[in-house]
Amino acid sequence: MIQTPPDLLLIGHASRDLLPGGDGWRLGGTVTYAAATAARLGLRPAVVTSGPADLAAALEAALPGVPLVVVPAREATTFENVYDAHGARRQVLRGRATPLGIADVPEAWRGAPVVLLAPLARAVDVALAGAFPAAMVAATPQGWLRRWDAEGHVHAGPLERADELLPHLGVLILSREDLLPPAGMSPIAGVPATSDEAAEIIAAWARSVPLVAVTLGAAGALLYERGRGPEAYPGYPARELDPTGAGDVFAAALLVALAEGRDPGAAADFANRVAALSVEREGPASAPTRAELAARYAADSR
Repeated sequence: MIQTPPDLLLIGHASRDLLPGGDGWRLGGTVTYAAATAARLGLRPAVVTSGPADLAAALEAALPGVPLVVVPAREATTFENVYDAHGARRQVLRGRATPLGIADVPEAWRGAPVVLLAPLARAVDVALAGAFPAAMVAATPQGWLRRWDAEGHVHAGPLERADELLPHLGVLILSREDLLPPAGMSPIAGVPATSDEAAEIIAAWARSVPLVAVTLGAAGALLYERGRGPEAYPGYPARELDPTGAGDVFAAALLVALAEGRDPGAAADFANRVAALSVEREGPASAPTRAELAARYAADSR
């Protein structure tokens, strides 16, 4: 474990993502993809997460040289994607690791200049947003929006304790779909039913958070700056092989660029480039290096 603050501190669960047909699992989770991206872009990330020994071993293998704190847990945060006869996807939560709070963060890491809170299943304490007063604190709130029934079927819910969270954030990164119920599900109290309603909620959050980024997949991203917007930043063409983790790659690249002093628009454009190249590969280390970015976009004046 490093005894000095990392450049980027990531707090959240790495996950087991079950493969179709009971064919094992692969490593997932925002902290996994974001840490790998930051490292490939030349930063020193560190991760606070939770899970059993096999997940910790997989994470160490996927993030060589990245300092980790893995809070022991009986089970890993585990997701399964189930498809119905019409091809609609439902996500099922099959297990959840130990919730994370400030006591799990090493003292030496609490001076990190950039912190990303990345919950997957409501297991990152919202109070962490106010625990790093000198840092640029960012969040990917999808995990705080998730709810699940007794069988583990996941659906969207309202952002609880928003008044404790949003005023402490410098950056919020999400997709409109994070706020919407799965296709075919009946309306849920407090949850927007349409993309337009989701956009209204995001615009309201943007009045409390200086920078809100809304990812649009291959189309790029929208930015709200200090309540103004949204302004569109188009994506870049890519030969898509695997889009898994592209939003997490975008989040990490955006924070890297902001930490380097780029203005939000330039940071979003940089993050779109990084995310576009990441879908051309598989696995957490799918993000490009600086050299690969330069080679792909050398002739692009955008």
